[in-house]
Amino acid sequence: MKKLIPIIVLVALALFTSCTREIEEGQVDLGYDFQPLEVGLFWIYEVDQTTYFGENDSEQDLFFFKDRIRSFYTNAEGESVFIVQRSKSQDQLDWGNLFEYTLIQRDLSLVRTIENTPLVTLVFPPNNGQLWDGNVYRDEVEDEFELINTGSSIRVNQEDSDDQVTYRDIRYEVYDKNVGMVEKYDEVLTYCSRNDCLGDMLIDSGVKILMKLTDHGKD
Repeated sequence: MKKLIPIIVLVALALFTSCTREIEEGQVDLGYDFQPLEVGLFWIYEVDQTTYFGENDSEQDLFFFKDRIRSFYTNAEGESVFIVQRSKSQDQLDWGNLFEYTLIQRDLSLVRTIENTPLVTLVFPPNNGQLWDGNVYRDEVEDEFELINTGSSIRVNQEDSDDQVTYRDIRYEVYDKNVGMVEKYDEVLTYCSRNDCLGDMLIDSGVKILMKLTDHGKD
């Protein structure tokens, strides 16, 4: 009987260590709450959009987007595919459906697919300074994204280029913990490249869009 005691102690220690390891691993925060995914969740954004048609020719439009997760399904790979309905309104009273897109948590990343074009918008856990290819699921050239984590908020720099001669491309998204995307900015412009205006940064064409969250919740 005395010989069995050390064996029992060793087995107990092994089981305790295994359980402790499982608990610790289960408590690892992967940061999924930076983009909650649940049917009924919605986000309303105020949108300021300026479209440039040529030199001294532009049009500004102010409106609202509402993104709502209306349903989900399980695809062939066993992934939960969340379907998001985007609506547009000028006054937040009358909403018209624009299109649907999907959100999928895949291989520790968030994939947003709009018009059959997938983009890796987030990676998990969201470590500060992390880099990844936003086009990894697309047959296109690599597009390096960078994540800046400030604790309760993260910013994803998708592009930050301006040669001040031919083009300007500034794109980023901001996510808050337990909320989701709170801001999105796209500024993609081309400058006049004629000999008489080259280097003057005169906007020839492009678009500038700022989306800022005004409300969110579940219905």
